[in-house]
Amino acid sequence: MSGMQISTAQVAVIGVTAVTAYAGLAALQILVLNPLAAAPGSSLDAIYAEMDAAGETMPVTMPLLMLGAGVAAAIAVAVLSIRSRLAPALSALLFLLLLVFGTPGYFVASFGPGMNVADTFMISGGDHSRWSLVLHAVSLGAAAAAVVVALRMRRRRPLAVKA
Repeated sequence: MSGMQISTAQVAVIGVTAVTAYAGLAALQILVLNPLAAAPGSSLDAIYAEMDAAGETMPVTMPLLMLGAGVAAAIAVAVLSIRSRLAPALSALLFLLLLVFGTPGYFVASFGPGMNVADTFMISGGDHSRWSLVLHAVSLGAAAAAVVVALRMRRRRPLAVKA
C-alpha cells in the first residue's frame, strides 16, 4: 500500500472528524463520565442536584466553548489546507498538532467543572474516570505521529500540491 495516495481533502475530512471526536469525548468526560466516577452510585441528575444544593454549578457553556474552539480550528485548518493546496502531509501535520494540543485544552476546559465536583463531594479535583487516559493517549500518539510526519516531510519538502 505504499503507492496509495491520499488527497488533502481526504486528510481534511479525517482531521476534522478526529478533532471533533476528541472534543466530543472530552465533553462527555467532563460533563458526564467524570462526575459519575467521582460520585459512584449516584445518577447524573442527583450529582448535579447535590452540586446545586452545595452552591456549586456544573459549568457547561465554558467547557463546550473551549472544546468547540478546537473543532473550529480544525475546520479552519481544513479550509485553509484545501484552498492553499497544501501537501497532504503538511495538512496531516497540522491536524496532528491540534490533537497534541487536545490535552492542554482538555485540562483547561475541565478545570472548573472538576473543581466544582471536588468541592461538592470533598474529593480531589483530578480525573476520576479513566476515559481521560484515552484523550491523553490520543494526544501522545499524535505527538509521535507528528514527529514521524515532520521527519518524512523534511526529506521530501513539498509544501503545496502542484496545480
